[in-house]
Amino acid sequence: MLESVKPLEGKTALITGGSRGIGRAIARALAAQGADIAVVSSGNGQAAADVCRKIAGEYGVRTAHYICDVSDFEKTKETVGNVRSDFGGIGILVNCAGITRDGLILRMKEEDFDRVVDVNLKGAFNMIRHCSGIFLRQRGGCIINISSVVGLTGNAGQANYAASKAGLIGLTKAVARELAGRNIRCNAIAPGFIGTDMTEGIDTDRISASVPLGRIGCPEEVAQAAVYLAEAAYVTGTVLTVDGGLAM
Repeated sequence: MLESVKPLEGKTALITGGSRGIGRAIARALAAQGADIAVVSSGNGQAAADVCRKIAGEYGVRTAHYICDVSDFEKTKETVGNVRSDFGGIGILVNCAGITRDGLILRMKEEDFDRVVDVNLKGAFNMIRHCSGIFLRQRGGCIINISSVVGLTGNAGQANYAASKAGLIGLTKAVARELAGRNIRCNAIAPGFIGTDMTEGIDTDRISASVPLGRIGCPEEVAQAAVYLAEAAYVTGTVLTVDGGLAM
């Protein structure tokens, strides 16, 4: 019996922040649907290599990892070029790289605001900027930006993070309008409280009480949304919340 073709087979997914948390879960989920995986990490090369090795072994897809500070315009250009050369193209871009440097606005240091915006928002711009030419030549592509519910609602003590994630939503909609005519889709996912190393130390009982579904989420639930957006050919410019009803 012939094996069925997986929906993302033959496509390469470039995933920033793919060595941990939500990014790692998305890499695994896209690989399960047949996509080859390029993991971009800011510095933990061993973790990225481990993710690639496990994905390749489990799903039989091609994988490779790259070290890149996504806030660096020239480095992201170089990395995108390397991925294209290694894999022969890029079909899906997932901008998941993100950091937090929380603090009340009256005490927030300028460098903390700048660094969060540079990584979370400018990093996504850099990757989209350098991948868009590839997508245009291919006359098709999919961009998924990982925003946050705090980009929709705000959150005390996270002015920098909320601003960067709200900016991602505006970037998503602008890019979707610009590129739709060339069959390039751009969507965002806005996770709520998701159990990752970024949320370690939070009071999960208190947070869960504020979530209509009564619990925090897991990275695999965000990854399910990413798979949907990667395959949904008639969806662009949308923001899909994965938050247990928190932002409704």
